Amino acid sequence: MINPPEDRRPPLTPQLALRVAVIGSVALAMFAIIFFRLWFLQVLSGDQYLAQASTNRQRTLDVPAQRGEIVERDGNILVDSRPALAVELSPPDLPRSGPAKSALYHRLATLLNLSTKPAKCAVAGQGVQRLGTIRCDVAKQLALLPYANVTIAQDVSKDVQYYIAERQDEFPGVNVEQVWLRHYPLGDTAAQLFGTVGPINGTEIGEARYRGVSQNAIIGQSGLEYYYDRYLRGQDGSDQVQVDALGHLEGDVKQTPPVTGHTLKLSLDVALQKAGEQALAEAIANNPPAAAGAFVALNPVNGEVYAMGSNPTFDPNIFTKPVPESVYKQLNNASSNFPLFNRAIQSSYPTGSTFKPITATAALQSGAWNLGDTYDDTGVYDNGPGDQRHNAGHASYGVLDLTQAIMVSSDDFFYNLGRVTNSDQPNGGALQQWAHLYGIGRPTGIDLGGENAGILPSPKWRAQRNQLEAECDAATGPFRYTDGHSSGSRRLAGWHRSPTHPPGGCGIADGTNRPWSVGDNENLAVGQGDLEATPLQLADAYSAIANGGNVVTPHVGLEVDAPDGSVLQRIDPPPARHIDIAAQNLDAIRTGLHEAASQPGGTSADVFATWPQNQYPVFGKTGTAQHDNEADQSWYVCYVPDPTRPILVVVTVEQGGFGAQAAAPAAREILSQWFFGKRGQFIAGNSKTL
Repeated sequence: MINPPEDRRPPLTPQLALRVAVIGSVALAMFAIIFFRLWFLQVLSGDQYLAQASTNRQRTLDVPAQRGEIVERDGNILVDSRPALAVELSPPDLPRSGPAKSALYHRLATLLNLSTKPAKCAVAGQGVQRLGTIRCDVAKQLALLPYANVTIAQDVSKDVQYYIAERQDEFPGVNVEQVWLRHYPLGDTAAQLFGTVGPINGTEIGEARYRGVSQNAIIGQSGLEYYYDRYLRGQDGSDQVQVDALGHLEGDVKQTPPVTGHTLKLSLDVALQKAGEQALAEAIANNPPAAAGAFVALNPVNGEVYAMGSNPTFDPNIFTKPVPESVYKQLNNASSNFPLFNRAIQSSYPTGSTFKPITATAALQSGAWNLGDTYDDTGVYDNGPGDQRHNAGHASYGVLDLTQAIMVSSDDFFYNLGRVTNSDQPNGGALQQWAHLYGIGRPTGIDLGGENAGILPSPKWRAQRNQLEAECDAATGPFRYTDGHSSGSRRLAGWHRSPTHPPGGCGIADGTNRPWSVGDNENLAVGQGDLEATPLQLADAYSAIANGGNVVTPHVGLEVDAPDGSVLQRIDPPPARHIDIAAQNLDAIRTGLHEAASQPGGTSADVFATWPQNQYPVFGKTGTAQHDNEADQSWYVCYVPDPTRPILVVVTVEQGGFGAQAAAPAAREILSQWFFGKRGQFIAGNSKTL
């Protein structure tokens, strides 16, 4: 019998058994994880990924809403929108490879007659590059809004639309969509008033007022278009469409129609607007070196703005399409006198003698001057060594009361009122108090946006300017030297000032760093010195004189209407405040204003020599603001307290000379249009008062 071989396998040691157990456990765990993941994907998440796969085959296209119309009080259209075709690029659908994308851009440029030659292109956050026109547009827009469609051409023909649709394989990611382009039928008339529109940018889309707005939205950028944007904009719709792997349209999935914007009705009188702009242009042309100016015409009882203009102006239709950088620079440049600027609300200047009724109010109401007081105007105002002043042309008017002083616009008389109302208290004295109540140094609240608050100088204001001057001179505070990362009061290699420190001092406080003096208040009393006010602020102040103390809230909007014509909101803001002026004081000021425009010796009496004062009495004040190194600025403010058609007009002409020379004749033409339906003749006055 043969015995089987003896089993001589080595025994399993405890260490080996442990290793086998560990390896087996790890392998089992890995298989369990893989199995669970597959089960999760197939069973628990199958529907979700199926939905996502379906979504990947869909595209959501924005359908822009038609922007609401802007109409005048009689319903005539002032601003509307027209349909147009735009060529847009969808970034996710563009070719991924560089050569394919370059070929696409070249085909598009050839089709749209755009330059393919590389040129300087400034891209936010990426510096200046050399790119072709389309590549530059894409880079700029994606830098601001990475997920928005890129518009490369607007108002293209249907031939372009058909050509791209028939060759979609050659133009992946390119769509031709209907858009609405803003249309301004009046051209450059009331341009700054209406404002402009443009694509929303990366900064704006994060603002609360644009929450939920599409990245492709067109929004108001200035003027009424900006202020009432939430009413005018409407609500964009969307088309969810099915596409294949190449981006070809296969059909609609879901449609959400756009909602048209609301209609904005204005208080604007178009005939008066045109007449005002023509009168202002005539005043500028007749008084070289004048080159710019502004006017306001409003209802002094309720603040409705009848007309508002700024010269030079521009055609807002330019901004309904992408604006070349060169064109924008031309419209926002000193060489063209900043046409985009609304000088009626954004430019502030010394007002000259138009400020004197405010000074008169302060002196009378504070008791620093009484109606029975007189002043002997010898032609020279002497307030001590180094403070001698005189009237324009060294005129002397003799003994004057306040009413007579307003009529002839005696500077010496009002210098004296500046002296008696002066105070070294931080906020100044009666003059600052009443000027502030009238609205000087603060916005009027008009429904336009971008309003300049101006400057009402006081001891506190001057001390703040001196502090800034000291910091600038010592390179401390906001004026330290910097290299962009670190800063200090010493200039190191490669460091610069921010802002740049000009030679000889910063000039913030006129280089003098002096404290407030009585001379500052004397300058303020005649509308000079550091005072700065806008034409609209002056109109607001005079409204209180005209209506008995209500400082109105100027407004251009009258109501917001739904597309069906129903009124959604009436715009009738209450007065900003009421200021209590004693009746006898107000009568004295008004009498002076009326005599200035109607009596021999009045500063604008010759301008209104043939005006029917019995029918439409004019209350007016000239102003001539002096500026360093340039011609004087012409001002005129007037109102007619007609019971059915009250109106208040302010005109200013930069470098236009005396108030009666340029501004007053333009104001008369505006009044003539309002009451008689025609501007009439431009009648310049001879008064040489400041």
